[in-house]
Amino acid sequence: MATPKTGIKVIVVGAGFGGLTAAIECHRQGHDVEIYESFPELKVLGDIISFGGNAGRIFHRWSDGAIAKKLKSLSIDLSEYGFRIHKYDTGEVVFHQKTPQRPADSPVFNGHRGELHEVVFNYAKDDLGIPIHLGQNVSQYFEDKDQAGIILNTGEKIVGDVVIGADGVRSKARELVLGYVDKPKSSGYAVWRAWFPNTDMIADPRTKEFCENGDTFNGWIGPDVHFLFSTIKGGKDCCWVLTHRDEHDIDESWSFPGKLEEVLEVLEGWDPTCKAIVEKTPSLVDWKLVYRDPLPKWISAEGRIALLGDSAHPFLPTSAQGATQAMEDGVNIAICLRRAGKGNIPTALRTHEKIRYDRVRAVQKTGESTRDMWHKTDWSKVKDDPKSIGFPREDWIHEFDVEKHAEEVFDGVFDEVKNGAVFGLVQLMPTYPLSSALATRRARLMSFVYTAA
Repeated sequence: MATPKTGIKVIVVGAGFGGLTAAIECHRQGHDVEIYESFPELKVLGDIISFGGNAGRIFHRWSDGAIAKKLKSLSIDLSEYGFRIHKYDTGEVVFHQKTPQRPADSPVFNGHRGELHEVVFNYAKDDLGIPIHLGQNVSQYFEDKDQAGIILNTGEKIVGDVVIGADGVRSKARELVLGYVDKPKSSGYAVWRAWFPNTDMIADPRTKEFCENGDTFNGWIGPDVHFLFSTIKGGKDCCWVLTHRDEHDIDESWSFPGKLEEVLEVLEGWDPTCKAIVEKTPSLVDWKLVYRDPLPKWISAEGRIALLGDSAHPFLPTSAQGATQAMEDGVNIAICLRRAGKGNIPTALRTHEKIRYDRVRAVQKTGESTRDMWHKTDWSKVKDDPKSIGFPREDWIHEFDVEKHAEEVFDGVFDEVKNGAVFGLVQLMPTYPLSSALATRRARLMSFVYTAA
């Protein structure tokens, strides 16, 4: 049964995973939606990307599971191999982390960013018929109390009821929302990253084992550095990323061609297997990691423009949740718009922000905690408790159903935003683990609210 049309026109800027998900979910919720993207054509670019079970649940709902099935065929299969974590210098496997079996309706996906993106892009454009305008650079965002829109570099003005800025950390919407220029900031780390065929790997006795035994995933953990290496598609393709300290100025750009000699210098004194892998890399990218706390607000003054994904909250790769959280944003905002209706768009967007903000912040912090756990490893502790070095897989993140949650809490949070009720303070707490300080602060606030009442 088709969802009734809401009459809400949504303009999405950016056709990454967050923007595409926002558009697909707006379509599902009955909104009229179009996407504007600066890239002139779709290209299969990039390397490895991860989607948790909380994203898998979103994908699974599209086209009765057909999209999830396509993504699965392109993703790494670690059901047998798992994740093998090595000590950086000796190469010893200190922990073999098994891959947990996932429910059919919330699979995880790890694959080539460009290949997975192509599946989602084509679903939005071809299957759903969502207009995607490529090669359209946005020069300006604008709004008033009744509408919002964008101005393209050509001078053309596009007007709608809502604009979603899903065009990354350099989004021009950030300045309009914040009221000041907020430049991307370096995290103090960078990653070298590469994707290449197994031709030289399989010819070398030192590395052929990674390509002859199906898909594999290995990590070497060292002082303020970690090196992750995967083989995919039955060992045919190889991918590695190396995270290290870097204070490069990212005022103009944060992606450069990488230099192999610099990687090998960082790996000096490491397990020789790491060097044997890296030296076969035909080319690599030096990617400076942009990071900051979520912006203090994601919604514009008139409540017609919303920031989504990296535009509002860039993630570190060690969270393995950046794209997934952008997808959760897209699902949540589409539901809030439908539930609020065309006459309540500003309140709908502010309700969206209130539902999402604390969860996003909590998930985002896991990128820092995982990086620090690996980069400051206490090896005596690992010897006593090997599981302590495993990659965290937390149920409060992966088992979360953003669609179900949005439907359940919308009325109470909407009322809180519109009328000053307190429903959201209670209902939103289970979506993330509360620190004792945060729990105390909220308990005091609740005590104050009820006492005042």
